[in-house]
Amino acid sequence: MKRVARILIIILFIAALCAGGVFYWAYQGFHNPGPLEAATRLVIPKGAGLNRIAALLHEADIVTRPAIFVWGARLSGEGRAIKAGEYEFQATMSPRQVLTALTSGKTVLRRITIPEGLSAFEITTLLNQSPALRGTVVSPVEGSLLPETYSYAFDDSRSELMRRMKVALRDTLDALWAERAPHLPFDTPEQALILASIVEKETGIAAERPRVAAVFINRLRKKMRLQSDPTVVYGITQGQRPLGRALTRKDLETDTPYNTYRIAALPPGAICNPGKDAIAAVLNPVLSDKFYFVADGTGGHVFAKTLAEHNRNVARWRRLQRKKKP
Repeated sequence: MKRVARILIIILFIAALCAGGVFYWAYQGFHNPGPLEAATRLVIPKGAGLNRIAALLHEADIVTRPAIFVWGARLSGEGRAIKAGEYEFQATMSPRQVLTALTSGKTVLRRITIPEGLSAFEITTLLNQSPALRGTVVSPVEGSLLPETYSYAFDDSRSELMRRMKVALRDTLDALWAERAPHLPFDTPEQALILASIVEKETGIAAERPRVAAVFINRLRKKMRLQSDPTVVYGITQGQRPLGRALTRKDLETDTPYNTYRIAALPPGAICNPGKDAIAAVLNPVLSDKFYFVADGTGGHVFAKTLAEHNRNVARWRRLQRKKKP
C-alpha cells in the first residue's frame, strides 16, 4: 500500500513538474517577441471569435502559435474585450502586446484630404474611390462641403463622412459670417459662399484671395458684371469634367445662369467647394480700389484700377503667351 502511495506521489510530482514546465513555456511564448519583421495592419472583423482572431494573427505572421495567444487571452480574461477594427502592429510585438492593442480599441485612423476648389461631383468621386469605407454617396448641393483633411476608421460609412463635411462647412460659414465686415454687397451667408467659390477658382495663391475678393466686391458695389471665366466654365461642365480647352468668344456669349459675362449679379449657386480662407477673404476683404485683374504669366495676377490700365496688362499677358508658343 505504501509502495502504491509512493508511486502516486511520484506520478503527481512529475505531472506537476510537466504542468509547470508547460505553463512556463506558454507564459514565455505569450510574452516573448513575436515573428513580425515590419509594421503591418490587420482588420479584425466584427463578430470574429477568439480562435478566428488567433488564426488571422498567425496568417499575418504577427503571432507564431495561435494556441498560446488564445490561452493567454482566456487566462487573462481579456478575450471578450477584443474590439473589431483595423489595427497596426509593430515589429516583434509579443502576443501579450498584441492582445493589449486589440483590447485598447485604438484602431488605425485613416485620412482623406479634400483639396480646396473641388466640385461636389469631384469630392463625391474621391469619397467613393477611397478605400476602407462602406456604402456609396451621391453628389450633394454644390458648395455644401468644406475642403479639409478628415480622419476615419476602417468600415466607417461614406455618408457619415460626407455629413461631417457638411456640418464643418456650415459651422465654418456661420462663424465667419458672425465676424463679417459691415456693408458688404450681399445679404446672406449663401451669397457669400457663392462669391467665395468664385474667388477659390480664380486663384490658387492664398495671399491673393483677399485681393481677388476685393475686386469682385468692388464690382458688385458698382453693379458691374463679375466677368469671371471659372463661372463660364462651370456653366458648361457643371463641375463634372475639365473643360479641356481655352474659353472661346462663343462661350463668353452663351447664356447660362452661371455666365457672369452675361448676368450682372452673382450666379445662382456656388461653382465649387471653397476653403475657409476663401470664405474669410470674402467676408473680410482688404481695402482696395482695384476693379480688374489678369494673369501675370508667373502663376499670379496683376491688378488694375482702370480699364485702360487693365487693357495694358492684358496686352502684356498676351505677348507673354505668344512668346511661350513654339
